[in-house]
Amino acid sequence: MRSSSRALVAGLAAAGLVLATPVMASAAGKGNHPDPEIRSDQVLAPFNLALPGSEVYVADGFPGIVGTLQDDGSIAPIAVDQPGASGVDLSSDGSVLAFTTTLTDEETFTNVESGLNLWGPGDEKIYADTLAYETANNPDSVNHYGIDDPSQCVIDAFTAAGFPYDYMGQIDSHAYSVAAYGDGWVVADAGANTLWSVDASGDISTLAVLPPQPVVITAEMAAALGLPECVAGVTYAFEPVPTDVEVGADGALYVTTLPGGPESPVLGARGSLWKFTPSTGELELIADGFLGATNLAIGWKGEIYVAEYFAGKISVVKKNGKTSDYVDLQNVIAVETAADGTLWAGTTINLDPTLPPVPGTIVQINDGHPGKHIGLN
Repeated sequence: MRSSSRALVAGLAAAGLVLATPVMASAAGKGNHPDPEIRSDQVLAPFNLALPGSEVYVADGFPGIVGTLQDDGSIAPIAVDQPGASGVDLSSDGSVLAFTTTLTDEETFTNVESGLNLWGPGDEKIYADTLAYETANNPDSVNHYGIDDPSQCVIDAFTAAGFPYDYMGQIDSHAYSVAAYGDGWVVADAGANTLWSVDASGDISTLAVLPPQPVVITAEMAAALGLPECVAGVTYAFEPVPTDVEVGADGALYVTTLPGGPESPVLGARGSLWKFTPSTGELELIADGFLGATNLAIGWKGEIYVAEYFAGKISVVKKNGKTSDYVDLQNVIAVETAADGTLWAGTTINLDPTLPPVPGTIVQINDGHPGKHIGLN
């Protein structure tokens, strides 16, 4: 049940990772939280936002545009013709724009290019080729995915279904999200299942490899997947698929993962939130049970917001680890906090062609420091 960028960009619908119920782009407040305000309906797939100072940067992946949000809801392009643009951030001094791109062969759903673009002052442009680094190093080759010692019945069942049943980490890169980190950058690679460290010159090193995500397949799961009874009770180690990375005030990195395989209620809500401490190499699971954890944002009080694409909502994880619903927001793919504490989010168009068409949106959730708003260009 191999997964990578195919589960996040071009392959969301093709991989069967769409909601079974109709989704809409409307936003509804939950509890005492304010209703999100639509600031733009002129985007298609705003996979990531960045909110330095008074500007809102967006990576709109389907048209391949990186730009800034304007008062009229339009996106002023900075970079165009950027295939699979997904991650975006600025350096701490604002002099360098970083964004990730991935070119996918639509016939095979194979990523043929992926990397981090660093556009500095003037015409300086650096490209950090994560696919080339992954091809040369393949850090998650240490991870075993699938089933330990499968029976012949299990082997036959998974082979007939077209699912891999026993494999090590393979070569695949999808540089999905990026965050400024010190004098360089950290990239969450959804194909390599890895966090990359990229310095200001574009040199890449491996920062962390995310662990496999084991699931015990119940009789109900096996039946829903069309697998025979012999599969019930088998533990399948799925790939972790990191989708976002943010730097906390404590210097730790916070990461969301979208587990491999069918991302639907069939196998349960398996998305997770992790804390990685680079100084010690410690990786800690903070919270799980998310249905499609595609993005995260750290609030001004240390709370962490998680975009749950397949649940159509943003959840919040308090500092004590308790998770609760924060706001309903169908098709939510991105979430980010601004310097003034307000929460922003991005929603995609409907990816299932059988559903009514809706626009993608960028919304502002007026919470955090009450009464403060970001002024747009």
